[in-house]
Amino acid sequence: MSIYEGNYPVSRLRRTRMSPVLRSMVRETELAVNDFIYPLFAVPGTKVKKEISSMPGVYQMSVDEIVRECVDVHGMGIPAVIFFGIPPQKDAVGSEAYDEHGIVQTALRAVKKEVPELYLITDVCMCEYTSHGHCGIVKGDEIVNDASVELLTKEALTHAQAGADMVAPSDMFDGRVGAIRRVLDANGFTNLPIMSYAAKYASGFYGPFREAAESTPQFGDRRSHQMDPANSDEALREVAQDIREGADIVMVKPALSYLDIIRRVKDEFHMPTAAYNVSGEYSLIKAAAAKGWVDGERVMMEVLTSIKRAGADMILTYFAKEAAAILKKR
Repeated sequence: MSIYEGNYPVSRLRRTRMSPVLRSMVRETELAVNDFIYPLFAVPGTKVKKEISSMPGVYQMSVDEIVRECVDVHGMGIPAVIFFGIPPQKDAVGSEAYDEHGIVQTALRAVKKEVPELYLITDVCMCEYTSHGHCGIVKGDEIVNDASVELLTKEALTHAQAGADMVAPSDMFDGRVGAIRRVLDANGFTNLPIMSYAAKYASGFYGPFREAAESTPQFGDRRSHQMDPANSDEALREVAQDIREGADIVMVKPALSYLDIIRRVKDEFHMPTAAYNVSGEYSLIKAAAAKGWVDGERVMMEVLTSIKRAGADMILTYFAKEAAAILKKR
């Protein structure tokens, strides 16, 4: 006699999993190419395309190569890129960051001319530009807040003047969103949005990025301004403050170890929410795939889907081109 006889289960959850067509029809979360923002690292020179050793498939590129890359990215349907700049020289106050002829400003003008439809976002921070590798001005042992914010506003304004469609302050200093908003508005950029790195954690997952951006701190760390990974409620306070100051999109960084934060932010504020699938998350998958320990493509798509399922409306990811190619095949 069947173990189910007389008590046959009416509900069998497997029924909607048996067919690929039906699985697709009932799928709750759909990853799409237009979810992606692709990070790019601009460096001086020409014909420079240098692979980052800890991030296979990711490159530092000169402006001419950045333009070619952006043509390809736009052709794949990826809607946006975000620029990080590595200047020819660094100093204690990161002066190349707010030079109107700086590397990011130059890249913005060149890409906007050749690929005007591509949406251009800029990272607004000082760590790539300072000789000490910190995100602002250092006095003694302190990374000072207000003087650093003043420089960030100058950087954001030069990005806007060079053609940025959006600026994204990533420093985590208090008050920087409001200060940038006031400067943009005062200079006629009222309609230019701010995507705030609102809940950015002091994470161990940033190691490969620091090679890519040449931004490793020469001393100390960034725990005085980036968030403690143990804190969750604090993230909501940070996001709320940035929204009050005028942030149009709020970001959680990193993504994979902070899916709970993404979900809380989305549920609490119902704001456009971004998540940064950071360098360490990328490199771990690439390394495991190279060893044959995991199916790299499958894990990549699973991770990206999990970030969107958690509540992210857009995902900054070094996987953007690979994932876009897979999604187009589907």
